[in-house]
Amino acid sequence: MSQNLDLVRSICAPWERGDFSSAEWAHPEIEFVTADGLTPGSCRGPAAMAKTFDLSAWKDARFLVDEYSEVDPERILVLAHYSGRGKTSGLELSQMPTNVAALFHVAGGRVTRLVIYWQADHALADLGLRE
Repeated sequence: MSQNLDLVRSICAPWERGDFSSAEWAHPEIEFVTADGLTPGSCRGPAAMAKTFDLSAWKDARFLVDEYSEVDPERILVLAHYSGRGKTSGLELSQMPTNVAALFHVAGGRVTRLVIYWQADHALADLGLRE
């Protein structure tokens, strides 16, 4: 197992428990990209990333990993799904399709770019892993 895969596993472990509080793993100039969904775009830096990826509308939000894949030595793809309940609506995320992907770009022991795909198939297509 590579050091980069170990790093990504250590990032995702707290997310699986619903703890999204740490960004010590992020490079100070990390590029955070939302590749698809309602508001695609990008931003730079851990503070902007936290503001963009705000899960405060959800109670008990969790990022549950289904699979880790080393795309190449610098990129780790994580296929996952979310669980949680809307604080206002009461909607269970498990009632919606939430097959997502996160593509971590790692250099020098830090994540320099994180791309979130709200539809995992888009990530697989972008990477040439699925048509």
